[in-house]
Amino acid sequence: MAQAIQMHLNQALMRIPRRAESADRSTLAATYVAAGSFSAMINSADHQILFGRRGTGKTHALLHLQELLERTGDLAIYLDLRTIGSTGGLYANPAVSPAQRGTQLLVDTLESVHDRLFAHAVDGHSPNQDALLRGLDALVSAATEVEVIGETEQEQTFGDAVERECSAELSIAPNVKAGARHRTSATASSRRKRTGVEQHRVLFGPLSRAVQAVADGVRPARLWLLLDEWSSVPLDLQPFLADLLRRSVLPVRGATVKIAAIEHRARFFVPLADDYLGIEVGSDAASAVSLDDALVFDQSPEDAQAFFRELFASHVRPILASMLRTAVPGASVDAAFHTGAFPELVRAAEGVPRDAINIAALAAQHARGEKITTAHVRRAARDWYLRDKQAAISRDEDAERVLGALVDEVVGRRRCRTFLLPARDRTAAIDTLCDARLLHILRRGVVDPRRPGRLYDGYAIDYGCYVSLLAGDTAKNIPADVFTFDKAVVDLPRLCRSS
Repeated sequence: MAQAIQMHLNQALMRIPRRAESADRSTLAATYVAAGSFSAMINSADHQILFGRRGTGKTHALLHLQELLERTGDLAIYLDLRTIGSTGGLYANPAVSPAQRGTQLLVDTLESVHDRLFAHAVDGHSPNQDALLRGLDALVSAATEVEVIGETEQEQTFGDAVERECSAELSIAPNVKAGARHRTSATASSRRKRTGVEQHRVLFGPLSRAVQAVADGVRPARLWLLLDEWSSVPLDLQPFLADLLRRSVLPVRGATVKIAAIEHRARFFVPLADDYLGIEVGSDAASAVSLDDALVFDQSPEDAQAFFRELFASHVRPILASMLRTAVPGASVDAAFHTGAFPELVRAAEGVPRDAINIAALAAQHARGEKITTAHVRRAARDWYLRDKQAAISRDEDAERVLGALVDEVVGRRRCRTFLLPARDRTAAIDTLCDARLLHILRRGVVDPRRPGRLYDGYAIDYGCYVSLLAGDTAKNIPADVFTFDKAVVDLPRLCRSS
């Protein structure tokens, strides 16, 4: 009986959805777990930018927020920017000017917002349907202005409208007559010929008034615009979309904007000669919330374990309930792991919930019908690194070279996995490695006590990468993640030159 329950526990771990988009809304609401005070911050009515690496739960947080808002009667419009228009087509075409591509992006985004608002209006959920529909009409008018770029020719012919009638009559016999009648007319004419290219233009003044009318039309509910996958928009177009929000949505009374983005893959602001294009974070958007910071638990392993224990329990309980006829064990997560194995899983996840779920699923496969051990977790972390993370940078020679140099120095020579880099040495390759979760930022702004003017960022080489390199030593304890200036600072430019 115990072995059967253990088998079901392992199967439940393997059946946890990997991505929030694949789960239904009720499951998202039931399985959401907030880290620290993050839930309170994201539920505020302030405009906010939500930063986080891939897999940290940005999408889950926005979808959960949408569910909560709709329960309280507010109107939440969720948009996945990967599905807007043609991200891989027109938007990425270098032959088209950024202004033209940016304008088309704005039009496509407004069209998606309009479609969702119109569906809400026709469903009869709005208390002031007529006002909302009038606002939507104004939104369409402001977002679909077209001008012709090129030459315009106009030809007109003037004349009075003239009508003539001719008739003739002929007597061909007594009391017999034959006749003919002919009528002609002429009128004035006008012709206009346009040659050029039609281009959309967005008028921010009318558009802002239209959005305000829409917000007024949904009152007393509040309008929330939740934009996910911001970093999927080409980098040079992001300021255009941000500027649309700043000018037309952020000033609107009764509206709130939340944006989910990857910090170093987002560009919200571009300075201009007398102004700026986009959003000034901290001014136009009230605050930026970082899931990366919320999920870094190196200072409190107990908080980390509590978070992930609740995360797994919220997913496993409903799956087990559908599999077992008996009551679901209260401590189902702890029952699935041997002593020490769950803390090791938390450490292997590096603060990324999606990685934790994938490593747990692989560990459950390795364990089969037995409890998951530390060895299973380390083997699973190594497999996840080799299958997913390493493949993510296989086409980026620069990132591979930097990772190789860091591994040789930090793991090979120093026999640890943590190191410090001067903040100024952060390169595109480092960003790529952080994107792939091969490097993890544990601390920002570390101060060298000997040189207080120099700031460093503390990194860790991915747990799976580390244990895969230890090979036969994986049974040994992995060193603690500590930063000692005498041992941790890495001269990355020198390492890359020597490699």
